Amino acid sequence: MSKILKTNNPVEQSLNDLLKYLLESKKVSAVFSLRKVNKKGSVDYGLISDVNKLNEIAPLHPVMPANAGQLLGRFTPMKKPVAAVVRPCEFRAFVELVKREQGQMDNFLFITYSCGGVFTLKDNAEDKIKNKLDGYWNAVKNSKIPEDVRNACRSCEHIAPLNSDIFISLIGEENGKIYLNTEKAEKILKGFEIESEKSEFDPTILDDLLKERAAKKKEVFSNIDTKDSGLDGLIDIFGKCIGCHGCNTVCPICYCTLCDFDSFNYDYNTPIMEKELEEKGALRLPPDTLFFHLGRLSHMSFSCVGCGMCSDVCPASIPVADVFKKTGEETADMFDFVAGRRVDEEIPVMIYKEEEFPELGE
Repeated sequence: MSKILKTNNPVEQSLNDLLKYLLESKKVSAVFSLRKVNKKGSVDYGLISDVNKLNEIAPLHPVMPANAGQLLGRFTPMKKPVAAVVRPCEFRAFVELVKREQGQMDNFLFITYSCGGVFTLKDNAEDKIKNKLDGYWNAVKNSKIPEDVRNACRSCEHIAPLNSDIFISLIGEENGKIYLNTEKAEKILKGFEIESEKSEFDPTILDDLLKERAAKKKEVFSNIDTKDSGLDGLIDIFGKCIGCHGCNTVCPICYCTLCDFDSFNYDYNTPIMEKELEEKGALRLPPDTLFFHLGRLSHMSFSCVGCGMCSDVCPASIPVADVFKKTGEETADMFDFVAGRRVDEEIPVMIYKEEEFPELGE
């Protein structure tokens, strides 16, 4: 049975009070959160140990400058856990990294919330977000998809990770509610001045928004035609790729220190290039851009958490996130697997079951 904090304060104030208590009581080493960079509203992720610096944080601000799961996966253990305020897709990304031995759950007190989505990095860079915040929070309160959020957010159905230590209910709420979901959360907040009582989060409050997002996902997937058009369809989608590998760099699931696609294996090989040029009469440069995306699809699409970072940073406006989400879900459905759902849920490609896919024959 979860517990709910009894407070009449705005939820962000209650969250800040909670984080302040954790730092002042030295129950955590630091707080990881979005923070304000300047008066224009720009934000970044910060690791904060000074209580006075908590005045700078904006933990619920609808911008994702990077996937926090990727950042937290690089942390080495500290003396005490870090209180990390992250979005659902960031938490799920970290869970997937833990499975790959790229992170440790014990090193963090995870605080997540039902998420309305985030604005694009372009809107953030052009200082367009501040005029959209009122509309955004009004949409969240009324269980609607906010205007101008990332396309990946508009079709995301994993918006309430109830397996985090602390969960904040924002969608459909007049004033958010804070739930303590784990013994770790209850223990670490023992002594916090706000009273709590037993209460379970009611997921039906998300039903209206989930229906709207499911319809949006169906629309998005219908626009990604690769099954019928095959290779030609993939060329149509990825043909604009300039080979920058930005999608790879920001992806939390692509964690290799050196990606094979960034190695010398994919540099121009003059003898091979001359041979192919003789056979085909023309070559696409830079080479292997389609192979790069196919390689990523085969390696990690089933663990894609749909954060949308890849599409957001793509200079050629390729819907990378939509393709990966559609492909990943189709693959994962075969194994009844949801990326980041549970830390003890094994990755399909890392296990072998003799009885799987008997319909394929011997």
